[in-house]
Amino acid sequence: MHASTVAIDLAKEVFELAFADDRGRVLERKRLSRRAFARALEQRPPLRVLMEACGSAHYWARRFQHQGHAVRLLPARDVRPYVRGNKTDRNDVAGILEADRCGDIAGVPVKTPEQQGIQALHRLREHLKAERTATINLLRGVLREFGVTIPAGALKVPAAVRDALEDGDNELPMPLRHSLDDQLKRLAQLQADMAAIEQRLEEFADRDVAVQRYRRVPGVGLLTATALRASAGDLSRFRNGRQFAAWLGLTPREHSSGQQRRLGGLTKRGDVYLRTLLVHGARAVLTAARLKQRRGQPLDPLQAWALKVQDARGHNKAACALANKLARRLWAMEHHGQAFDPRHVSQRPIAH
Repeated sequence: MHASTVAIDLAKEVFELAFADDRGRVLERKRLSRRAFARALEQRPPLRVLMEACGSAHYWARRFQHQGHAVRLLPARDVRPYVRGNKTDRNDVAGILEADRCGDIAGVPVKTPEQQGIQALHRLREHLKAERTATINLLRGVLREFGVTIPAGALKVPAAVRDALEDGDNELPMPLRHSLDDQLKRLAQLQADMAAIEQRLEEFADRDVAVQRYRRVPGVGLLTATALRASAGDLSRFRNGRQFAAWLGLTPREHSSGQQRRLGGLTKRGDVYLRTLLVHGARAVLTAARLKQRRGQPLDPLQAWALKVQDARGHNKAACALANKLARRLWAMEHHGQAFDPRHVSQRPIAH
């Protein structure tokens, strides 16, 4: 008997491998160091390589593909129910082999280096943004102890801190003034680093036709479009827009049995960052639509539908519903190769 499949439990230093035949019976097991693992499949005939879509999985998948193997990445959330017994590397690879036999589990496409690079840029920007927020809060808190209050808004902080440093009548000690000035420079550097990342994302957007098409959708800007392209890849891999919205975690959680159907809140599965961007974009669309309504300006069908949902269900639920609709519209645009048209809006009744 010859092995046709190998399941791999990825790690940092120790890798567990299980070679199996067409029936899923394990023929050979190996436990390798990182250096040995890098050469483990070089001399093997073409195999089906099974791995969880976890850290470093896409790198190893590309490497094994270059060696002539067929790679299938399985979502870690779907593999977990097939792991029996205690948590061990041996049981993990057995769970991967068992999960591969389930035809309902959709594999994760292997990401290109460019896709992973765009995702890394987004992570770096989020890290810089969190550091900027922490620095702003630190400056507010320190100055408040000396009776200096700063109005709300991140853009008002540098000028307010600079005015406090130049004010000789307050009680700020001189050593503290020097340290606060250093924090101001750090804040400016963080802002410059974020702007540089956004410029690199703009350069990627200028080269990608799909990103340019996404950005024509209301509520979808540079960050959402590039994050969507990097995380989801080709949207045609989803059967329909509803499946894509479910992949994003924008569909209701269901707990039904028999003739009783119970729908709860959003499942919140999938990419948290991407879902957050879509919901925030939907909030911006709702705000813009409400302003147009107050000014007496005409609304397109999408805006009119969104305001009806907001009046019936509230702002937060309307934002989630609109994010769901925008996700399905994005899939339809990619599937049909057409630009966004706000006139095409379903007129289903709104549940109160």
